[in-house]
Amino acid sequence: MKLELGYIDIQDIQFSEESKIANGVLYVNKDEIQKIVLGQEHIRSVEIDIARPGESVRITPVKDVIEPRVKVEGPGGIFPGVISKVGTVGSGKTHVLRGSAVVTTGQIVGFQEGIIDMAGPGADYTPFSKLNNLVLKMEPEEGLAQHEHEHALRMAGLKVATYLGELARNVQPDETQEFETYSIPEGMEKLKGLPRVAYVLMLQSQGLMHDTYVYGVDAKRSLPTIINPTEIMDGAILSGNCVSACDKNTTYHHLNNPVVMDLFDKHGKEINFVGVIITNENVYLADKERSSDWTAKLAEWLGLDGVIISQEGFGNPDTDLIMNCKKIESKNIPTVIITDEYAGRDGSSQSLADADALATAVVTGGNANELITLPKLDKVIGDVSYVERIAGGFNGNLKEDGSIVVELQAITGATNEMGFNRLSAR
Repeated sequence: MKLELGYIDIQDIQFSEESKIANGVLYVNKDEIQKIVLGQEHIRSVEIDIARPGESVRITPVKDVIEPRVKVEGPGGIFPGVISKVGTVGSGKTHVLRGSAVVTTGQIVGFQEGIIDMAGPGADYTPFSKLNNLVLKMEPEEGLAQHEHEHALRMAGLKVATYLGELARNVQPDETQEFETYSIPEGMEKLKGLPRVAYVLMLQSQGLMHDTYVYGVDAKRSLPTIINPTEIMDGAILSGNCVSACDKNTTYHHLNNPVVMDLFDKHGKEINFVGVIITNENVYLADKERSSDWTAKLAEWLGLDGVIISQEGFGNPDTDLIMNCKKIESKNIPTVIITDEYAGRDGSSQSLADADALATAVVTGGNANELITLPKLDKVIGDVSYVERIAGGFNGNLKEDGSIVVELQAITGATNEMGFNRLSAR
C-alpha cells in the first residue's frame, strides 16, 4: 500500500471574506466556520479565534487538536467512518495543511483537559505552540449529558478541519513524501535479510469519555487487529477521549504519529516495517488478558523480530502495557516500550503502576507530576477558571497575579507516550 502526502506549509492564519490558501496563508471566512459549528447538534454558541506561535495566548481547557487534510486521489475520504463514508484509506494522495490545526475548547467536559500556551515556559512543553491554530470555543446546550457534549465538540472540530482541508485540494504542495508497505510475501522477498519490525499501538478505550475511534468504531468494541500505517495517516484513528492532557493522543498525534514516521524512515534500509497492531486498553482483567493474548499472537503470527509498544494514559493502562510487553517477549520477540511516569512531584514515587523483569528497554516521556509555573499571558481563549479542576491542577493554583501553578500533567502533549514531545530521561 502506497500513500503520497503533499505538504502545504501554512505560515499564518487570517480571517477573510473568502476562505482560501495563498502564499502560505490560510484565509478563513469566520461566518462559514460558524455555520458549520452551529449546524452541529447540541452546540449553543461558538467563538472563533486564532492563536499563532509566540503570541501571548493561553488556550484552555483543550479537548482535541486536529490537522486539516484532504484526500485528493485514491479510495476513501478523510476521517473514514465518521466524516467520510466507510472505506479503506491509506493509498493514493492526501494533502496536508502542515503548520496549522483546529483546536477545540470551551466549557469543560471532563476534568482531564489541558492547557496550550503559545508563549512562555509552557510553550516549550507542547508541540501545539508551534502551530497556527484556529480555535473554536464552543458552548453546549443547557442540561447536556457529558458524552453528548463530547460528541458534539468532536464532530464540530472534525467538520471544520475537513472544511479547511478541502481548501488544499487543488493547491500545489511545497513538499511530497511517499510511504509504502508491502504484503507479507512481498516484504520477505524485497527486503530479505532485514529484521521484521511492527508497532503495537495501544488505544485508550476505558470508556466514560476515554475512547478512541477506528473507522468510526469505538476501540473497546474490537479485538486487536492489524492496520496499515498509512491508514492512520489518512485519519482512520480519531481521538474521542479526555485522558490526562499530558499523555493524551489527540487526533493530530495519530495523523502525525512519530513512531510510524521513524519506522518509515528506516523502512527498507535498516528494517522491514511490517505494519501496526492496534490493541485496546481495558478496565477489567479478563479483557486485558484477552487483548494482550491476541496482541502477542499476532506478533508471533507475523514472524516479527522486534516490536515497539506505545501506550496512552497511565495507572490502569500500565497493566495493559506490561502484559503486552511480557507476552510478546515470552515469544522471543524483543520489545521496546514507550511510556511516561507519574513519579510524584519529587520524582521518588513508583513510576508505573505495574512492572515486569522482561521490560528491559523503556523510553520515557518524562515525569508528569513535575510542577511548573505558567506566567500570566495577555489573552485567554476558553476559560481559565477551570485550571483548578483539571488533572494536574489543585485548589489555589490560579494566583492573584494571573499565573498558574500546575503539574506537567495539565499541559497538552507534555509527556506524550508516542514520543511527540521534548522530554525524556537517561
